[in-house]
Amino acid sequence: MDLRLYLSGSTEPHARSLAEALDAAAPADLALLVADNPEATLKDGELTVRIVKKDAQTLGVTTSWGSRSVDQVVAVPSRPLLRADLQRALADPTRPLHRRDGRWYDGLPQPHARGPAERVVPAVLPESLGDPTFRAAHGVKRAYIAGAMAGGIAGPELVTAMGRAGYIGFYGAGGLDLKQVEQAVVRIKSDLGDLPCGFNLLHNPAEPAVEEATVDLYLKHGVRTISASAFMGLTPAVARFRLANIREENGQIVAPNKVLAKVSRTEVAEPFLRPAPPRLLAELVAKNAITARQAQLAAHIPMAEDVTPEADSGGHTDGRPLSVLVPVFRRLRDRIQAEVGYAVAPRIGAAGGIADPESLAGALTLGAAYVLTGSVNQCTREAGTSNVVKEMLAQAGYADVANGPAPDMFEIGAKVQVLSRGSLYAQRAQLLYDVYRECGGWAEVPRAQREKIEKQILGRRFEDVWSDTERYWNERDPREVQRAQTEERHKMALCFRWYLGMTSRWARLGELTRKRDYQIWCGPAMGAFNDWAKGTELESWEARSVVGIADALMTGACQVLRTRMALG
Repeated sequence: MDLRLYLSGSTEPHARSLAEALDAAAPADLALLVADNPEATLKDGELTVRIVKKDAQTLGVTTSWGSRSVDQVVAVPSRPLLRADLQRALADPTRPLHRRDGRWYDGLPQPHARGPAERVVPAVLPESLGDPTFRAAHGVKRAYIAGAMAGGIAGPELVTAMGRAGYIGFYGAGGLDLKQVEQAVVRIKSDLGDLPCGFNLLHNPAEPAVEEATVDLYLKHGVRTISASAFMGLTPAVARFRLANIREENGQIVAPNKVLAKVSRTEVAEPFLRPAPPRLLAELVAKNAITARQAQLAAHIPMAEDVTPEADSGGHTDGRPLSVLVPVFRRLRDRIQAEVGYAVAPRIGAAGGIADPESLAGALTLGAAYVLTGSVNQCTREAGTSNVVKEMLAQAGYADVANGPAPDMFEIGAKVQVLSRGSLYAQRAQLLYDVYRECGGWAEVPRAQREKIEKQILGRRFEDVWSDTERYWNERDPREVQRAQTEERHKMALCFRWYLGMTSRWARLGELTRKRDYQIWCGPAMGAFNDWAKGTELESWEARSVVGIADALMTGACQVLRTRMALG
């Protein structure tokens, strides 16, 4: 179509010359030419007119003829938006809007506009969400974390993808031997260089030496950021990592190592929000882990710069609602800050149940400085688990979860939240725990019960399981075997823990013969994400990438927040 017809208003192709049409055109007419494209070019003989859309209310017009050229900036008055146009405008986070005289217009209100704007919806970009100090401290573009899913599910591919995209991901070191962790640390740091990345430090009350050895490994390889998870209190290993190389420069305390604590209770959060206690500092000085001067400096910084209240989530969880945790944690932080007076107050984030734009926007509205996702990242292409598990997760609903005994804290009755659809882990693990509580050893278990456990759960004779278990603990910690030789109940617990530990391994490897035993850490967020993704390009797990999910959730949250501003 001849573009001049837009300007001439005539059905005759050459009713007017281009020059005459331009003279008669209003700025709004010019804007129509670039309504669907960033620019348009019109020609009539030697006359050329190029129109470029600078923003919603400004055009650049370049008129050229012969060797001469004239540039103009043309202001376009806003046109009222139709209802469908308004929905599209709100969905574009870069597009500011304002309401005047009961009607919505593109752009911010102009100073010369008649009457004040009734409401303004500014551009809200993913880069602006959350606390800017979080982004600065961790060198990221967006205040969003992919959490450390244990067993290497949050593996090198996932962590590297996040770092390259301007986010931060944490490697899931929990449950892996130190050789595997070291290989992952070397690979990730080699792939990312100075780009952001983090590594998990999982609390291990049964084997505190593992915590210490993990910290040794991290310090050896120059790891600067860890996620401390499943802790029930502050341990020397955490403090040693945090305070390594703490120093004073130009009158400022510099602590190069960062700790993000992921906790569910305020009594656990408080030691992380406070400086290390004097007793612990004295212990570290006595062991030459830090100097006396470093201990003095440590009294002025929190153990964790970032504390993440973890609501109803996969894995270890107390199942508390995020709407309660974030405000409570923020008030605790504020009380401690008023008392201690840190140069920079610790930040409070949010984790657990964050699975769609509404829940992410809700966490930010509660005051979270950043968000952390977990369950939704398990069924992405980069996740270090089997395709069988990814397909099971992609079919999950928000109610398809259950609580079962935790492998790492079996004896004390701690539990993890797991996927229940397609797996009997929660029921079978609970049966083992009940037997452990009620019986003093395998010989005391009724014969029918023993046969059921061997056939339906262990899949092997109890003594065969003990043979493998004994070999494992002789290499890892012979004291466990020595104790089992005198305590039949402890021997039974170690064998049951063999099963609990293997269930997550079978899931990661996709062992089809043990599918009904899979231990898949999962919270209700997985089902909420599947519901939101239904009918979109993210519906199939094969189309899901960890960065694609992060981008979609962050952009969607911007849209949610802008819609709330519009609706008031």
